[in-house]
Amino acid sequence: MNHTTERVTLARLPSGVEIETTVHIYDGAADGPTVYVQAAQHGREINGTETLRRVHDELLAGETDLAGRLVAVPVADPLTFDRVSYTTPEQLDSVNPNMNRVWPGDPEGTVHERMAATLWEYAEDADAVVDLHTGSADMLTHVVFMEGHEESRALAEAFGTDLLLSEEAGDDADTEWADRDFDGKLRVAATREGIPTITPELAHNKHLVEDAIEAGVAGTLSVLRHLDLLEGDPDADGARRLARNHLGRVTADDAGLFRVDSDRAVGQRVEPGERVGTLYDPTTYEVLQEVETDRAGTLYSLTREATVSGGETLLSVALPREE
Repeated sequence: MNHTTERVTLARLPSGVEIETTVHIYDGAADGPTVYVQAAQHGREINGTETLRRVHDELLAGETDLAGRLVAVPVADPLTFDRVSYTTPEQLDSVNPNMNRVWPGDPEGTVHERMAATLWEYAEDADAVVDLHTGSADMLTHVVFMEGHEESRALAEAFGTDLLLSEEAGDDADTEWADRDFDGKLRVAATREGIPTITPELAHNKHLVEDAIEAGVAGTLSVLRHLDLLEGDPDADGARRLARNHLGRVTADDAGLFRVDSDRAVGQRVEPGERVGTLYDPTTYEVLQEVETDRAGTLYSLTREATVSGGETLLSVALPREE
């Protein structure tokens, strides 16, 4: 196997300083498909970056050669990575602060549109795309794919998490999908171009967490086996729960402290109206909201950062999917 790196200019700042990242390319001795994998599109989501470093070590130390090509970008958005942030400050891109809303990008557009357009040149030539993300600390690790795209679903199953979330898009989705500009996600843009694409959400951000990293490494290597870039069968351990990402979430009615009930944990099956915790005023102790589930399904995300602002997400429930 041949490993090379390219230092790529994604865009330029007003001062002329170039925004650069490194693209790793692994070429096997035998022909095979091309897979594009990236991490840290949101700069605080660093477990995907460490995942790719360990995959790199596995590939270079591997006893079997690669068949095909792997293109890996450990830091897709250096602007947010340097700021340990989800979006860029307004001064850098006031129009499109979130890079994962502008794919496939525009080489003559805003900073993030130009950055996405540069990386899209690698992604659009791939036979499959894996966009590594991480969520909140208390989130059930899962993989998201576009509803109705069976090749993407097969990738999600190969990645190996217990929970798979299918996401309706475009006219099939509810109004929140359009309101949040999800049309510009890399997963959506690539799938619409016929490229099987998944978004693993490894859980945890800002900290390197072993469970999340191990899940990322095992899942990425399993996808490579599924696509025959590596020898062997994908890791198919565990029972898959297939649910639909309905995009809904229970939010805070007001700012305050959110205390989660001690018997609540992600992964639980819930019914509508089940109590999850209490939001209260920390100065007067007044209860502002008895926080309850809004629908039946799997509780897959739960806020543990107790100080919350009005409108902030407190929990998310995935809907069981009918086959």
